[in-house]
Amino acid sequence: MIDKQYMSAASAVTDIPDGASIAVGGFGLSGNPIALIEALLAQGTTDLSVVSNNCGVDDWGLGVLLAARRIRKMTSSYVGENREFERQFLAGELELELTPQGTLAEKLRAGGSGIAAFYTQTGVGTQVAEGGLPRRYAPDGTVAVASPAKDVRRFVVDGVEREFVLEEAITTDFSLVHAWRGDRHGNLVFRKAARNFNPLAAMAGHVCVAQVEELVEPGELDPDLVHLPGVFVHRIVEVGTAIEKRIEKRTVQGGN
Repeated sequence: MIDKQYMSAASAVTDIPDGASIAVGGFGLSGNPIALIEALLAQGTTDLSVVSNNCGVDDWGLGVLLAARRIRKMTSSYVGENREFERQFLAGELELELTPQGTLAEKLRAGGSGIAAFYTQTGVGTQVAEGGLPRRYAPDGTVAVASPAKDVRRFVVDGVEREFVLEEAITTDFSLVHAWRGDRHGNLVFRKAARNFNPLAAMAGHVCVAQVEELVEPGELDPDLVHLPGVFVHRIVEVGTAIEKRIEKRTVQGGN
């Protein structure tokens, strides 16, 4: 379909079923596809397996789905800003696959590029490679599910033999992303820090749903400025420039 515009966030996510896997863009609260997240919350979708750098905060971003007990598993690199996340994980109510940040980014990019797996030095000599990281706790506080050991091989790079750990790519049923501008063909432009994980999450989803602040006609975007081509985007919905954007931690410097 060439015209990928949907008229509302609700209509764009209406077929996401219970138990779906979803890659979600954002870093902290920057670039969160909040309209799509709230539409998913409103329609009652549950038992979700979510891949995202983090899980928002208690009342914003993916945190609203978590608070409503809609998420079964998170694959993330950072989870430190959400008290409910900590409570659910330690109580054995939530599964967590903790992944180094750069590795998570590459797993998503690889999935979107058709690459099954790759070797990296990140995690060599740690539980990331050797296994044993808690993924789910039992109610009594013992580890119910731990991460498995991964394949480690030695390669010669720049004349030096080093160990590398095998990491499998990530693909998901759907992906939800936020962009600054887009056209009806799905070409997207991200703005500054809100670019973060959004292009990678978009690539990894078999069906990518993008919310954009401004929707323009095909041909209005400078091709040299397009960050993600429309081939990766299947649905696009305009949410307007006035959409709320929260700041995770505001820091100001006072004058003398």
